[in-house]
Amino acid sequence: MRDIFELRDVDGAGRIGELDVPRAGVTVETPALLPVINPHIRTIEPSTLEADFGAEILITNGYIFYTSEEYREQALDEGLHELLDFSGAIMTDSGSFQLSEYGEISVTNEEILRFQADIGSDIGTPVDIPTPPDVSREQAEEELATTQERLEAAEDVDVGDMLVNAPVQGSTYTDLRTEAAEHAYGTGLDVFPVGAVVPMMNNYRYADMVEVVLAAKRGLGADAPVHLFGAGHPMMFALAVAAGCDLFDSAAYALYARDDRYLTISGTEHLDELDYLPCSCPVCAEHTPDELRAADERHREELLARHNLHVSYQELRTVKQAIRDGELMELVERRARSHPAMADGYKALLDGAGQLERQDPVSKGSFFYLSPQSARRPEVARHHDRLDRLPVEADRVLLSEGGDNRRFDETWRLQPPFGPFPSALSESYPVSAEFPERFDREAYEAAAEGVCRLVEANPDTEFAVAHWQWPESALAALPESVETLELGEDSENPVED
Repeated sequence: MRDIFELRDVDGAGRIGELDVPRAGVTVETPALLPVINPHIRTIEPSTLEADFGAEILITNGYIFYTSEEYREQALDEGLHELLDFSGAIMTDSGSFQLSEYGEISVTNEEILRFQADIGSDIGTPVDIPTPPDVSREQAEEELATTQERLEAAEDVDVGDMLVNAPVQGSTYTDLRTEAAEHAYGTGLDVFPVGAVVPMMNNYRYADMVEVVLAAKRGLGADAPVHLFGAGHPMMFALAVAAGCDLFDSAAYALYARDDRYLTISGTEHLDELDYLPCSCPVCAEHTPDELRAADERHREELLARHNLHVSYQELRTVKQAIRDGELMELVERRARSHPAMADGYKALLDGAGQLERQDPVSKGSFFYLSPQSARRPEVARHHDRLDRLPVEADRVLLSEGGDNRRFDETWRLQPPFGPFPSALSESYPVSAEFPERFDREAYEAAAEGVCRLVEANPDTEFAVAHWQWPESALAALPESVETLELGEDSENPVED
């Protein structure tokens, strides 16, 4: 078991943890944002990131230092912490990005690992192969094999107490991502970045991003800190954390500012199109859009970068509080409504509800039913899975949305989307949820699935369902052996209160 990562709070696959970085002598609370620092273009100084934004960790490119005439020797002589004036943890990349962009780099895997250690990096990275989405399976397998060879070789490089990343590749082939994660976790390396997802996010393929993250998580243990390489937009933090990511690196705060783009939790706005600043960070509280537009280019870029960082760190704090309150899925659902691609990502996350349920606490904050997707949440799946554990001792049982009926030996409650449960559990999580007055078809169909699971587990018991105008699709999903009684004044089979 790895002893550098400790979990404190969990909600689904989302977690608040503590990542011990021994070389830096610091413990980083996750989920954490790693602002990207280019030593040649410092939009916000690292010391400012630490003092004004509370940054505990950042990332810079070790290959840029390796090839820099201006900074190479200084980095070797002083070390990154002194050069960047930053006391937190520093992660370095290896040049894999340059390799993917330009096809080659002028350093070997062993050389760049030793160099990262020599300049004082706290978390270094081997030269993996970032295989883009949608390549042939043959290419994905060949490049994954090369990455795995380099991870194994990295174990033999003496880097002292520097932690080492073990990137998880495999393109859009989820089975390869799981295989890659199992291999990476089997090494002695420390942090597990899910790589080559930037092209997916650039094209708003959030569902594909979620699928490869979930696939990688299936191959990793709970003690594995997971880094989503290149995931710097705050609109997807909640979704990625809910899928199981702990670390995010962002160059977006600076790159977007350079192009006069203004980040929000629901997307990106161009400064020229803003009449108001929909934010209360210090930058937005002290400036108007006209004032920002009138500022000189360098000052405007810095102000926008500061705003972008404030939004990003605020969203991570919001995500952490949601985890602490047991309401991460509610937050993800609210964020998913900001963009159709985010909605797709949320649906992909719910496709993995069984995987999320295995890590989800049995009891937590209130369950809010917000949309048809709520019917597919892990809590609903867990309730269905546990119906066979609930004892049914009567011969004839009524499952009722209303009251009791003397024709039956016992009455259970019936609540979409969970389905049936004994009355004694009415105040228990999650069936004590907050529900709308009008349910959607998916809620009733999920409740019918719960009925089916209970009937299957108790073949010798007669069941009936008393319902308030369930849709035909839900009624058709009930077992043929189940009698149905429609509640209401005009019902032919009234149920007594």
